[in-house]
Amino acid sequence: MGFTGELWKSIEPTYAAILRHPFLRGLTDGSLPRESFKFYAVQDALYLREFARALSLAGARAPQDDWIIMFNEHAAGALKVERSLHESFFQDFGLTQEAVASTPLAPTNLAYTSYLLAVAYGSPFHEALAALLPCYWIYWEVGKELERAGSADPLYKRWIGTYASEEFGSVVRAVLSAADQVAAGLRPPEREAMRRHFVTTSRYEWMFWDMGLRRETWPSW
Repeated sequence: MGFTGELWKSIEPTYAAILRHPFLRGLTDGSLPRESFKFYAVQDALYLREFARALSLAGARAPQDDWIIMFNEHAAGALKVERSLHESFFQDFGLTQEAVASTPLAPTNLAYTSYLLAVAYGSPFHEALAALLPCYWIYWEVGKELERAGSADPLYKRWIGTYASEEFGSVVRAVLSAADQVAAGLRPPEREAMRRHFVTTSRYEWMFWDMGLRRETWPSW
């Protein structure tokens, strides 16, 4: 692995903390409260809408035709394929799509998506790619790890299987390949900018699961 291997090394403590988090451990041992997973699923659906916007913005700046196609296809997939998974959860929870869409973004969700959109809109392609990469890569690694651990809960097992799948893995590998190709032509300061964004959004991934466990709300005064 090329530069992406260096990126992964830079988040090893963060990824270890992600695997230790009670939200993820609760998916395998069944201890995660249903209300926390419900909160997470709703917020994740809202996140994916903004993630799709960021993917489209990054795709518009991509230097290769294949990457323009890829990121726009991924943007569509974030809204179609993964939305179908969430909608199956929402049926289980008795939630309508309208109810989900009218839910405010939790503070961490708003901060994370605002960061992604700002980088995707105002930064070069290589920086946008690095900021988007953890959402792909960490979910794939987490999915594989949790699938090895197993889950007796059918709902949580369904979520795990989505991200552990070979289909999702092939998507992630394509993005990793693009990141390595891009980084190969960059100067050290540009690579360092990629690393900073990658580390930042990896931390947001931990914060997102923590937000879900706590069912984070805005302060009220």
